[in-house]
Amino acid sequence: MYRESPVRTPLVLGHKTYHDISNDICAPIEGKAHRQWKIALTIASIVALYGIGCILYLVGTGVGVWGLNNQVDWAWDITNFVWWIGIGHAGTLISAVLLLFRQRWRMAINRSAEAMTIFAVLMAAIFPVFHMGRVWVAFWTLPLPNTLGTLWPNFNSALMWDVFAISTYFTVSLVFWYLGLIPDFATIRDRLVKPSWKRVYSILSFGWSGRAKHWTRFEEVSLVLAGVATPLVFSVHSIVSMDFATSVVPGWHTTIFPPYFVSGAIFSGFAMVLTLVLIMRKTMRLEAYIHVKHVEYMNIVIIVTGSIVGVAYLTELFISWYSGVEYESYAFINRFSGPLAWAYWCMMTCNVISPQLFWFKKLRTNLAFTFIMSIIVNIGMWFERFVIIVTSIHRSYIPSGWGEFKATSIDIGLFIGTIGIFFTMFLIFARFFPVIALNELKSILKTSGESYKKQNETTPH
Repeated sequence: MYRESPVRTPLVLGHKTYHDISNDICAPIEGKAHRQWKIALTIASIVALYGIGCILYLVGTGVGVWGLNNQVDWAWDITNFVWWIGIGHAGTLISAVLLLFRQRWRMAINRSAEAMTIFAVLMAAIFPVFHMGRVWVAFWTLPLPNTLGTLWPNFNSALMWDVFAISTYFTVSLVFWYLGLIPDFATIRDRLVKPSWKRVYSILSFGWSGRAKHWTRFEEVSLVLAGVATPLVFSVHSIVSMDFATSVVPGWHTTIFPPYFVSGAIFSGFAMVLTLVLIMRKTMRLEAYIHVKHVEYMNIVIIVTGSIVGVAYLTELFISWYSGVEYESYAFINRFSGPLAWAYWCMMTCNVISPQLFWFKKLRTNLAFTFIMSIIVNIGMWFERFVIIVTSIHRSYIPSGWGEFKATSIDIGLFIGTIGIFFTMFLIFARFFPVIALNELKSILKTSGESYKKQNETTPH
């Protein structure tokens, strides 16, 4: 039998048995919801309803209620779109890469990360759809031959590449997420007493019996999907970055955008995973399964990706000077000293300076500090997208066309509303689906469980 080094911190705390794991993770599904979960859902639902109200008002009135103008025709809507896509990227990447590298600490966070991907991509889809204005004719963007006459989508447009790349990524992520849930659905099916709910989970589990053949196929398909999903993560945000890089707008027309956007997406995605797992840890009482060691590992990744993002910012500044193009130089001078300089310095503080605090072990292992930092990082990544988009177009080649952008209450309400919808969906998911992969967690209990590790230390080899 494989024995893990006693030096390594246990990944399952307490004297947990296989039965305890099933009880703890299935408790929120089988019993009454915890009070903390109800409070969180109430707050998220109120915010979500406000966001839905803003969407309905937008559809009824038109995109003129946003702060867009002739100069700034991309603003909060595309900023929010790229921000949500970035968050959605890291979820499947975390789960897939850690699975390929056989990392045991993956078991505590992979389910939350995968669900985050699904809900974040759905939130991202809201913004380009409603940015069209006439949302009821959104189907015009689809390649429907002999239906639209001469009105065809422009397949040379990077925006159309987005549609195909993101929909492919969403499909693979959805299958990967659902596949991992099948064994857990079967466990819940076998534990439930009510015939109606038992029937529901029986359908969801696809007849899973736990036989060796089922597990073999499960592991093979999981590895294949992980192998497919990993390059998809890099391709999707590279294509999103080409929406900007293929233009001739100063501040956008740069070849560094694909790796820059990918590292930023992983950076913001890990921060959101931290936010979610720390909330789930408290509201679902999963302290034994999501603890300091998991948080520390993710904070180390945030240090690395935050440093990469910082290098990308400095590279942009250097290249704008080295290019000798006065328009390119001015675009970056305007970013850090123009009327929107406050957004630039918020971005630099949140994304480059604040993650460096995690070099101190006491801070990166402090759960309260980590939770605050995860929110700060995501605020900074939103400002990054805002700075790239708005400050690059509000002052164009012709000074007579310069204009300022001011967000309206609908801009703000729609963005905050999507955050509410996201958390509402995630909390409902956590109520009816196991938020931790319980069957996969059982597979590491004898090597990474606290009580088993102590037994192995005292047992003569």
